[in-house]
Parts: sequence; structure tokens; C-alpha cells
Amino acid sequence: MARQNLEGIVIRPPSEAGSFLLQVTHGCSHNRCSFCITYKFTKFGRRPFEKIKEDIELASRHNPHVRRVFLCDGNAMCLSTEELSQILDLLNKKFKKLERVGIYANATDILSKSLSELKLLREKKLGIGYLGLESGNDEILKKINKGSTSKEMTQAVRKAQEAGMLMSVIVLLGLGSNSMSKKHAEDSAVVISRMNPSFLSALTLMLLPGTPLYSEYLKGNFGLMNPLSILEELECFVSGIEVEGPCVFRTNHASNYLPLGGVLPDDKAAILEAIEYGISNPSILRSEKHRAL
Repeated sequence: MARQNLEGIVIRPPSEAGSFLLQVTHGCSHNRCSFCITYKFTKFGRRPFEKIKEDIELASRHNPHVRRVFLCDGNAMCLSTEELSQILDLLNKKFKKLERVGIYANATDILSKSLSELKLLREKKLGIGYLGLESGNDEILKKINKGSTSKEMTQAVRKAQEAGMLMSVIVLLGLGSNSMSKKHAEDSAVVISRMNPSFLSALTLMLLPGTPLYSEYLKGNFGLMNPLSILEELECFVSGIEVEGPCVFRTNHASNYLPLGGVLPDDKAAILEAIEYGISNPSILRSEKHRAL
């Protein structure tokens, strides 16, 4: 897939592996989460439309049959509806087989747009948004400087879904450390149940040098959970989820100790059984040296 002129660090969800990655912003407009280092050294900015147009033109010549596009970087949804519409219109013009465009979004980005604006973007094939809930516990969210409350993120997800967009939500295991593990799991399950997202992923915290959370770890103010404690947290989290569904659930990210998958609520019992098996048989868990972001 053509991925020309990408600048700096560019990330995308695992499910967008086959998508044309189109960089429309640099970095993240929030860029203050204490666990994240991805864009710490990247100044946020919008790419000029002419540069975006050049990338689309080039990609359309090399692969006119593109079906999926992902708009990078960290939260491209912060662009105005007018800017996003202009980009989407060109994508639809150049890629006749385009099925879906994906985007990272935070609560502020979504809530700043009206329902009619979101519906307009959906009509132009902005079909899925990825939102990092991280935790459903507001005390933890404040500690990590998330910038949004669990209520705001719930409202954002439900608003986007009302507009017809699919929403994929991410929870970060281990974020509450051992002291708040149970509250982190229980409150996250409550919030996910209220959101009722189409997709749900659980990742596991990995501390990175240079982040504020890593500094807290070095000071002894934050403790890393061991693999079995993480699985017990995951078990508590899944046990509390009561979604209408269907919600595709995955823990297949490289940061996790135990890759799992299923559709909630139908596969809930099977997922919990697999977690219990992992707890009882720790030798099957992914080793630390094989974990990655």
C-alpha cells in the first residue's frame, strides 16, 4: 500500500494494517497523557491540503483500488468538519472502490461537532473512530491527565454511533496499579456497558522512559502489576461488561500477555474460561521480551 511522505512517528490501529495511511495532521493536539510518549517530541500541526492532495494523487496512481483509508496522526478528528469533508470528498473521487475511512478521535473532538456534522462525515464514508477510554475511573483519568471524564467519553461514543459511525474503544490494563486494579476494572466495565461500542480492545500498560508515569514509577509512586494480576484484572473487567452487542472484543495487541477474541455478549463465558485457563497455566502467557507496543 502506498504510504508516501509520512513524517515523524505514525501509528495506526492493528485493524488498519491494510489501509492507505494518509497523514492529515502531525502529532496529537492533547499530547499530555502521562503514559504516552508517542508524540512527546512532535509539535502538533495541520498538514496543508495541497500536501494531502499530493499524497492522494500519488496513491491513486499506484493503487486506484484502495478500499480503506486511515487518517493519521493522533487525533485527526480535531480538524474542522469543512477540512475533513474536503479530504473525504477527494478520497471518494480518487478511489472509486472506497468503502471506509478510519480516524483516531477523542471526546473533545467528537463533542465539538454537531450530530448533523457527524452524519455528514459519515455520509462521506468516515465509517469508524478509535477512542482511548483507558479507564472508566475518573480518579485514574485525572491522574494520567487524560483530558476527558468517563461521562464525556461515553457521550462522545454514543453521539458518534448515533451518527452511524462504528466506534472502537480501548481500555488500558494495569493503569490503576495494584491499589486501584479492582476499581479500574469495575468502573471500566460499567462505562463500556453504557457506551455499547462496536469494537472493544484491551491493551496492557508498558512503562516508557521519558513519560511522567515512568518518573512516578522510579519514585516508587506507581507499581507495575505482574502478569497474573493483569489477568485477574481482565477477568474482573470482562465479568462486569453488559453490552447489548454485538461487540467484537480483542486482546490481540502485542502488549498483552494473553491474546483473546470473541463477540460480546455471546462469547463472554468462553472468554472468561480462557482467562481462567491462562491464570492456571502461566507458562502459556507471552513473555516480557516478546511484548511490544
